[in-house]
Amino acid sequence: MKPISSRHCADPLRRKLLQAAGAAGLGGLLPGAALGAAADGWPSRPVNYVVPFAPGGLTDVAARAVAKALTDAHGWNVVVENKSGGSANIGAAHVARSAPDGYTWLAITLTHASNATLFEGRAGYDLLKDLTPVAGLAASSMMVVVNAKSDIKSMADLDKAAKARPLNAGSSGNGTPPHLTLALYQSLTGNKLVHIPYKGGAPSLTDLMGGHLDVIFSNYPESLSHVKSGALRALAVTTTKRSPDLPDVPTVAEAGMPELIVENLTGVMLRAGTPDDIVQKIGKAIVAQVDQPAMRESMIKLGFIPQPRNPAEFKTHLEGEVKRWREIIKNAGITVT
Repeated sequence: MKPISSRHCADPLRRKLLQAAGAAGLGGLLPGAALGAAADGWPSRPVNYVVPFAPGGLTDVAARAVAKALTDAHGWNVVVENKSGGSANIGAAHVARSAPDGYTWLAITLTHASNATLFEGRAGYDLLKDLTPVAGLAASSMMVVVNAKSDIKSMADLDKAAKARPLNAGSSGNGTPPHLTLALYQSLTGNKLVHIPYKGGAPSLTDLMGGHLDVIFSNYPESLSHVKSGALRALAVTTTKRSPDLPDVPTVAEAGMPELIVENLTGVMLRAGTPDDIVQKIGKAIVAQVDQPAMRESMIKLGFIPQPRNPAEFKTHLEGEVKRWREIIKNAGITVT
């Protein structure tokens, strides 16, 4: 997919936006009618939206949808760039070293919240010190899945099976959200499953369908098509509400495990030290687009739960996730190389 960009001149569009601030909702970015000095002249050049994952993945698709919406609505020239590798740390470190001017964005996920512990002191950046939260976009569920031919048909069945014999549980890799969800499940139940890490979600799901694994606490979008095709059986989703795509699949709370709520967040961060009026301007614009009915519907179809959060709300949420997963990772003794 080609990067999103605008061919329009930014300055005339900015003047039009300021004239229409009341209708567009931009006039309320800061107290008073005028924006701060830094935000008033922003943007005057293209914005680089760094996605620290390969093209075509869920985070990449969501970032491109947001970039296009901002380009269409505000005339901002938002260009998505993929900088994958290093367990998503390479792209994050790049943004952490960028100029604090609002022109380099980072797409983050639950991976970064857990990396704050897994790669502490060796990630090349400090998530909560070197970067600043701008906007929360959405979250995707995890889904507990087994082979469709398995005798395990519920979370209660899974608990009984895990107590009766060692179960093989696959994941998309050591320290990934599926592995962390498995670790949380084990800490809540006391059940000890054999963790088998794979290099990605697809090969682990292939082995689950082939009968070589017993269960996966999978990324929802990765396993959704297999559940719909009948190759896999979903036991529960790890969100507070049922998925519109799978209305018959219970939540973990309905299945008797309310503490197993896990939502793979995605949002936007900037280099720490970026002027607050620019942070607020970008955050408000992003939240406004995520709140649009068409964007919400598009994200739901991708397997996301829209969760637009302003900078302050996203900061609180992210800090909570870092703290939560630090405790789980330390207690489970999870390490990565």
